[in-house]
Amino acid sequence: MTVRVQTEDFDVGFELNQLRHVRKDTGAIVSFVGQVRDLNDGDTVTRLTLEHYPGMTEKALEGIINQAKTRWNFFDALIIHRVGSLKPTDQIVLVAVSGAHRVEAFKACEFIMDFLKTEAPFWKKEVTQDGERWLEAKQSDDLARERWAKTIA
Repeated sequence: MTVRVQTEDFDVGFELNQLRHVRKDTGAIVSFVGQVRDLNDGDTVTRLTLEHYPGMTEKALEGIINQAKTRWNFFDALIIHRVGSLKPTDQIVLVAVSGAHRVEAFKACEFIMDFLKTEAPFWKKEVTQDGERWLEAKQSDDLARERWAKTIA
């Protein structure tokens, strides 16, 4: 399991290829890439700044992977999350899961992403035409996380 919080961009193809070669019995790799949108809540976004607590953030991300591991049988997981100042179309996050079969990998990847959005200690500030604003958690993210409490693997 790998967790990285970094300012640098990442190469999705390279990262997935690395994950692909960890085990020869891997039959599925499922991934999600999030990027900065140029529009949010009807406002044009020119920049997004992400802040975190080093050490605490990585530990929280590792904990999310460990929770997924208790629910599904998968081989490996990768989370790369960027911090710092980003502009529209910049990549923010990569979550990837490898396993023997796609169903377990899909569920684990979705779970990790849903929990990352609500449980990981990141703070986001947008710059729009009207100035800067801190972003609050979205109700849709909370609902996505809550549904896992009702879902058994």
